[in-house]
Amino acid sequence: MMVDTEHTPNPDTLKFLPGKKVSEVGPIEFLKNDKSIKVSLANKILSLEGTVMVFFGEDFITVKKKKDLNWKDLKHGIISEINDYYSKGNEVVVGKDLKLAKILSESTSDSKPVESNEIINKINEVLDSKIRPAVARDGGDITYKSFKDGVVTVELKGSCSGCPSSIMTLKQGVQNLLCHYIKDVKEVVAVQN
Repeated sequence: MMVDTEHTPNPDTLKFLPGKKVSEVGPIEFLKNDKSIKVSLANKILSLEGTVMVFFGEDFITVKKKKDLNWKDLKHGIISEINDYYSKGNEVVVGKDLKLAKILSESTSDSKPVESNEIINKINEVLDSKIRPAVARDGGDITYKSFKDGVVTVELKGSCSGCPSSIMTLKQGVQNLLCHYIKDVKEVVAVQN
């Protein structure tokens, strides 16, 4: 199996494209210090020296490394783990039938709140249709958190989390689009992790 890689705007993350389905339950991020990870591929990648985060998108895997390491030292090991996982007959990393409390609770907590507020519905619509696909191409995800007094709060995950250009993306991309489509939006900020 051939696993392609793509650079992301964040020099500490790399996007791996296995050419197969990765997550059927939406984007999920795991950090190295999380001892309750029940996804074998996440554990294997995070056990590699120098990896600090793994993010599973629909059809990609984004891995974040420590700043002082070079990708050439890590890339081969990560690709080997991905190849090994799929070569054992696995069709997907995180399937819909996976009954893991951690994944289900994270997936549910990141889903859009059920609110009748028309502005919030418009914000989520713009995020889903115009912004999330672009962010996913860079190996990340963006989720709505709140809206108050004209300020939209979002959470950046995957390669977007800690990316040097994320502030520019947030202000020049996300904020401009949301302000353009929704007159009530005045500013967009990200929660700090």
